[in-house]
Amino acid sequence: MTRVNKVDIRTWVLSGILMASIAIWSPLSSAARAAEPIKIGFSMALTGGLAGAGKAALIAMEIWREDTNKAGGLLGRQIEFVYYDDATSPAKVPGIYTKLLNIDKVDLVVSSYGTNEIAPAMPIIMRKKLVFLSLFGLAVNDKFNYDRYFQIMPSGPVPKDDWSRGFFEIASAQNPKPKSIALLSADAEFARNAVAGARRNAKKMGLKIVYDKTYPPGTADFSPIVRAIKATAPDMVYVGSYPPGSVGMVKSANELGLKPKMFGGGMVGLQFASIQKNLGPLLNGIINYDFWVPEPNLNFPGVKAFLKKYQEKAKGKGVDPLGHYLPPFAYAYLQILGTAVEAVGSLDQGKIAEHMHKTTYNTVVGPVKFGSNGEWAKTRVLMVQFRDVKPNDLSQFEGPGKRIILYPKEWKSGNVVYPYK
Repeated sequence: MTRVNKVDIRTWVLSGILMASIAIWSPLSSAARAAEPIKIGFSMALTGGLAGAGKAALIAMEIWREDTNKAGGLLGRQIEFVYYDDATSPAKVPGIYTKLLNIDKVDLVVSSYGTNEIAPAMPIIMRKKLVFLSLFGLAVNDKFNYDRYFQIMPSGPVPKDDWSRGFFEIASAQNPKPKSIALLSADAEFARNAVAGARRNAKKMGLKIVYDKTYPPGTADFSPIVRAIKATAPDMVYVGSYPPGSVGMVKSANELGLKPKMFGGGMVGLQFASIQKNLGPLLNGIINYDFWVPEPNLNFPGVKAFLKKYQEKAKGKGVDPLGHYLPPFAYAYLQILGTAVEAVGSLDQGKIAEHMHKTTYNTVVGPVKFGSNGEWAKTRVLMVQFRDVKPNDLSQFEGPGKRIILYPKEWKSGNVVYPYK
């Protein structure tokens, strides 16, 4: 007979209790994990120069989260956001994404707003081999060639050139054609990229470049720049600028009587309702890029319902009250991510990326199909012309008729008034 001492009995009893506990705890633990929220991490410009746009984007993203959670979440799990203010500082971005991935252990990531804040995150995202949807970055992936990068901005497969292509196609259709152009860029990555494409398009069109300079961010007085451009007497003026520079250029051009045949191009800020109200009739005749305007042919399913929610939530927040420019795309890039996750039935990054490469997504900004480089397979950068804008009236921009779509032709809602007056 085998002798069993008290220590052995106690050990067996404790082992049995432990095994029973494991048997009971394992399914509970698995269920608990399944009930945990899916964490989506990102940085966002909530202070600094891009704070107005960043806050507007966040409102749109929170609407998507609310809509999705009410509908049951993703994969049966609720959505939770983990985000930090990057203060419109590219230097802060790498640290934020390192923390999101290594400390917060987020499941999915998306980008902040803007080229300058997207590019610094790319090396960290690439090391982790994560899918990365970006919000309005111009030609960011040209440097990285990352096959899990996807861009919601409709710049097109050759983003730098596609960005301004419509501006030059409109010019080339005029009789007589313009012969010369002035190029002006803010000394920042987005604006330099935009003007680099414009420079190539100008050369293809055979235009003489009579002025080609940058100005430092923070420039307050644009009158010396406008005088210098005016002295070259260009037929066209293409500007790549951020909101303060866009406002400064429009005001100085009107004050000093700059009269090219075409003026505008890549001016960020002229899409924002508060700036539109501020500039009023000074906008008339300008041809500039945009992504969504309330013309009837851009009434995609869900966009009006989204804008109604956004406009209600935007009250008193110090953001664009109409939300036509950035917010629908901030909603749509999460819409795409959520659709892909549900379609593959998991958070497997490779499978999500594969689905996104081969699928056309129906979103509040219309159908979205990505090309091999993660940009839109076909450009839909709009060129719109401001018409009949009255002073000090925000409500006039709520409906059609103030930003006429000239390009692309399949979205056209009117003909150009040429030359610029």
